[in-house]
Amino acid sequence: QVQFVESGGGLVQTGGSLRLSCAVSGTIFRFSNMYWYRQAPGKQRDLVASISTGGTTTYVDSVKGRFTISRDNPKNTVYLQMNSLKPEDTAVYYCNYRPPATVRSWGQGSQVTVSS
Repeated sequence: QVQFVESGGGLVQTGGSLRLSCAVSGTIFRFSNMYWYRQAPGKQRDLVASISTGGTTTYVDSVKGRFTISRDNPKNTVYLQMNSLKPEDTAVYYCNYRPPATVRSWGQGSQVTVSS
């Protein structure tokens, strides 16, 4: 079973930055598109960004221009650089290799809290 270990979250002030990392076990990483999701308190888990095996990226409108997704295939790791953070970015962030509605398992996630 593929495992995901997210890290890098924390408490920051509005306008601050964080860089999340997600290490993925196994050999599937380099053959898979990768996704970052987030779940705010009391809300559903939503897709934030994606990166294809070839490096093509997509973002939800609310984070465009502020977040950057990247990947390091030799390290089996996907990153999410988050700049100009806002209180509405507060959530637990998760990575996965499955697109929305197909995810079978999740890691523990990384808590991001943005204070106003």
